[in-house]
Amino acid sequence: MTGPKRSKKYILGILGILGGLLVLCIAVLAVSALINRGLPTQSETVDRLSELDKARLAELLHLKESLGEQVWPGLGQADIPIILYNEAYAFLIENPKQPPPGWTFVHSDQVHGGPWEPVPSDSFQGAVYYRSQLLAPNETPQAFTVQIGDRWAASMTTKNWTQIKLASMIRDELPPPLAAVFPYSLYTGVFNSDWHISAVLHEAFHAYIGTVDLERLKGSEAATAFEDDYPREDGGMQEDWQVELDLLAEALGATSDEQAANLAYEFLAQRENRRNRHQLDSSLVDYERQREWSEGLAKYIELEFWRQASENEAYEPLSSLAADPDFNSYTTFEKQWNQEVSQMKRMAGDDGDGRFYYSGMAQAVLLDRLMPGWKARAMQDGVFLEDLLSDTVGTK
Repeated sequence: MTGPKRSKKYILGILGILGGLLVLCIAVLAVSALINRGLPTQSETVDRLSELDKARLAELLHLKESLGEQVWPGLGQADIPIILYNEAYAFLIENPKQPPPGWTFVHSDQVHGGPWEPVPSDSFQGAVYYRSQLLAPNETPQAFTVQIGDRWAASMTTKNWTQIKLASMIRDELPPPLAAVFPYSLYTGVFNSDWHISAVLHEAFHAYIGTVDLERLKGSEAATAFEDDYPREDGGMQEDWQVELDLLAEALGATSDEQAANLAYEFLAQRENRRNRHQLDSSLVDYERQREWSEGLAKYIELEFWRQASENEAYEPLSSLAADPDFNSYTTFEKQWNQEVSQMKRMAGDDGDGRFYYSGMAQAVLLDRLMPGWKARAMQDGVFLEDLLSDTVGTK
């Protein structure tokens, strides 16, 4: 009779454990639902920049001035206005005189938005800054670069509004029962102040290109006319892209220059084979190369500022950001880098052009290792990242 008794005791033990886990899950979901009820649905400060917004912007300018020339020659000294916008206003800093109304995009001369006005009873680093009331929810400068008068400005959502929008987007995609308990703060918390500063510098690079080579910027954007023709949903194409991205990831982690060069060579050979196998015409090949040059380089700039700020012992963030609980003084770069490389390996089936952000960024990092001085050549007309990599390691 000892066998059945032991079995019964064992089953009761398992049921007890499962019951405990069920209670724990219910408790976690209840806590998550309670936290979600307290999540903001609008910006803490709507009609002006918050003090933390200003502190992040000041640190961004300090970082750009201190390390910008090391990250990309010319960028540190470039005079680039910056726009941050929330649900109701766009705010413009680093523009010393009254700007003309609205803004224009790279691909159009049509003026969007309304007039700019000095923000009443407020300033940024002792200087006037401007705001423009958004005329409609979708009438924003977007996260890229826009032209204001004769100047190209970097544009990005405020950190606070970025997190609110992300939580809202996730909530809208979930069924109501799950939407109530999903841990939004765990997801949006990834987009901390270190990330936001680096992300605005990503957009500042686009503005820099508009300043120094407008035709190159226009060309990179014109290539998006072919994005609907790109066979991104083709299973074979995705499999071949996966091989490319895996080779790039392996090359980034190579322990020697020789190994990195060999893997870069394999990547270029795989790329040539993929394009031939799927019969990509010149417009689609140009689309790949242009997006890697534009968004891939901007992604590289974003991460390179973060990396150098974390590794340069002489660099010190501004003390004004000590009051920001979401600022880690760039110390989490290694974790961020590992996450970015892992994400790159998951981009083969991306619905948009996200894969090019990563494939371009990875090529730029490899060029840092294999071709010192490559950045000057990257700005020459008709020169793309894969061309420079090919010059360094050869092709099939």
